[in-house]
Amino acid sequence: MLIPSIDIMEGRAVQLRGGNYPRLDLGDPLELAARYARSGEIAVVDLDAALGRGDNRRLVLELVGRYPARVGGGIRDLATAKALLDAGARRLMLGTMARVDFLSQLPRDRLMAALDLRGGEVVAEGWTKGRGQGPLELMASLGPYVSGYLVTFTEAEGSLGGLPLAKAGALVEAAGKLRITFAGGAATAAEIGELDRLGADVQAGTALALGRLSLAEALASVLVSDREDGLWPTLVCNEAGLALGLCWSSLESLGQALESGRGVYQSRRRGLWVKGEESGAGQDLLRVDVDCDRDALRFTVRQSGPGFCHRATPTCFGDGETRGLARLEATLGARKIDAPPASYTRKLFDEPELLASKLREEAQELIAARGPGEAAAEAADLFYFALVRAMAEGASLEDIEAELDRRSLRVSRRGGAPKPAFAQSQEALVWTGTH
Repeated sequence: MLIPSIDIMEGRAVQLRGGNYPRLDLGDPLELAARYARSGEIAVVDLDAALGRGDNRRLVLELVGRYPARVGGGIRDLATAKALLDAGARRLMLGTMARVDFLSQLPRDRLMAALDLRGGEVVAEGWTKGRGQGPLELMASLGPYVSGYLVTFTEAEGSLGGLPLAKAGALVEAAGKLRITFAGGAATAAEIGELDRLGADVQAGTALALGRLSLAEALASVLVSDREDGLWPTLVCNEAGLALGLCWSSLESLGQALESGRGVYQSRRRGLWVKGEESGAGQDLLRVDVDCDRDALRFTVRQSGPGFCHRATPTCFGDGETRGLARLEATLGARKIDAPPASYTRKLFDEPELLASKLREEAQELIAARGPGEAAAEAADLFYFALVRAMAEGASLEDIEAELDRRSLRVSRRGGAPKPAFAQSQEALVWTGTH
């Protein structure tokens, strides 16, 4: 698969040639990330930090908080490593600090050893110092402490001269079950497809920036189809993972979808089809994923209008498919806008003091609940009032779930002791059992 790369220098996205000087200024890293992340995980490299010339820490933290990203460049102490992991970095690409004593203090599944090669030797500190070891030697010693490797052919970086596939194949074999991502010189979709079949990924930036390679071409290079027309079945899901319906994709529709950020598909009868262009039930494309067999796609979208189906239902599988918190959110959203003044939900939105008192009341009743049935009922009450409160401030269920996902990635844990004002009444709340 392709891992789009964003290298940052002085707050700008750039591409280097041979690791020596800026070749391309690509603009705002946040804008670039918004587009690249539609195809999956991205790579973010802080070049200033790698070269010891300051850092872009605030910008990098913002990027990993918004998008699925692996991060590298100048991570040389535990505090920095943990701060990035806590902020949501999926994995850290560690070069200079790819040492057993350092790696062993961090979760293995969140680490990659960055092996930057120059003349067959691994180099570090922004490609300025040799480590006196080759890649195979380091892979053998670091393998038990990382989940994969990033191997960069530094002489070819930014050259678009192509990856040395023979060398890459030997390294993949040496890596065993650990997956390698290759960087340095990647230029064509064919390279990405060939390395994917070997079990490796490609990290590329220059080819994307110059238009030599598109996100759609990169995704298509790993896909297969058993249809005469070459189309790929495309499962369309909403933000919560609920299946809305089944569509089909081609290279053309995939390219338009990734570039425009909209739901664009290939109709088997009508040709290219932009969802909602006529009906108003449009889609914002959040992400495209490829399945394990490389023969199907999943589009994660934010659906607008009456629903996905042409019958004006939320899904093609019926009207009542949304459930739980997603259904509650839809109901609350509708009542916030259209409910009559006498509506209780509307009253909660309009009267913050009432809502605050109900939140306190329901929290206490959940604390005092006994048994699974009572606990579920009281938790449902609390979820209702909590979601009203969040929506009153403009937060969505998607925002809440994203925050929970970010918290699940934290490696630094708080003690969790209650604040004094709440600790004083904790025993009374638990044991009174009064409602």
